Amino acid sequence: MYDLERSRFAYRHNAGLALEPASNAKLPVAVTALSVLGPGFRFTTKLHAEGSLKAGGVWKGRLVLEGLGDPSLSGAKLGKLAHDVARAGITKVTGALVADETYFDKVRVGPGWKSSFYKLECPPLSALIANRGYYRGHVTSKPALAAAKLLRAKLEGRGVDVRGRIKRGRADPDPDLVWSVRSGALKWLVRRMNRQSDNFYAEMLVKELGARAGRGGTTADGVRIVRKELRHRGVSLDGVVLADGSGLSAYDRLTARAATLLLISAMSDARIGSPFVGSLPLAGVNGTLVDRMESPPAYRHVRAKTGTTDSASALSGYAGSRFVFSILMNGSPIAWLSARRAQDRFAQVLAGR
Repeated sequence: MYDLERSRFAYRHNAGLALEPASNAKLPVAVTALSVLGPGFRFTTKLHAEGSLKAGGVWKGRLVLEGLGDPSLSGAKLGKLAHDVARAGITKVTGALVADETYFDKVRVGPGWKSSFYKLECPPLSALIANRGYYRGHVTSKPALAAAKLLRAKLEGRGVDVRGRIKRGRADPDPDLVWSVRSGALKWLVRRMNRQSDNFYAEMLVKELGARAGRGGTTADGVRIVRKELRHRGVSLDGVVLADGSGLSAYDRLTARAATLLLISAMSDARIGSPFVGSLPLAGVNGTLVDRMESPPAYRHVRAKTGTTDSASALSGYAGSRFVFSILMNGSPIAWLSARRAQDRFAQVLAGR
């Protein structure tokens, strides 16, 4: 626990102990994404038309739907692309509809995940995935192809006949025509990730960090960027192991000291402080704290990231404008209800001061 008024740690217990962080692992991802990509960053999804327009609105060639990692891509956005194609006067496409997901690697899960986490805790990871992978009533194992099929349905609804088959492939870097749709600003995506503890958004952001600032769109490359950002902020990495972005990995470890120092650094950063702090759940009001600390003094005065797995429970954040705290608790299994009660009592005491 750090006292901002006195600029010192007011209480520490096992602050350097490496523990499973559960979803507190999303805190380094949020800070790094906002810092490296910027609060206003937007993901782009592109539709390439490769070929030429012939008489009668016939496009002789193919369409390529290129995914660039947008976790919020929706059917409505694909409908916008279909509208743009129809508005260009195209009524028929002779070639294939290609799904390009090569911006990220082909690994669908994070390292150290239980097999049950696939789809249940997080949709399959892909640079091209719409509606979080939901297609015809279930989460698909082939998200890029499902996105392309959804686009074809949108095109047909606009009167555009796609004659070729749907397949995976890679977009030509110099298309004849290109349309695009963009996500909301990153600060809103980070808010969803933290408030709802969204594993999918966290993992997609990590791969995006690898693609944009590392060597490629992999979890390992993204994690390297996160560690680099923590070092840049003076956060000790002793005992810290970051294997994925969500905290689902059995390999993840975090210390209360590192989490606290990161929280102090983030709130003190004029560029990202406001969107980061605002992304955290507010006690008794929203996100994963909507039904916790529903009475004063913590009510509406504590902002904190929760974390829960079978073996970990965590709460790290801010109590008013004075205290920064991190509580990491592990067990085999963790008594999560008792852990939450203890965390909430601690936060109530801090908020009352």
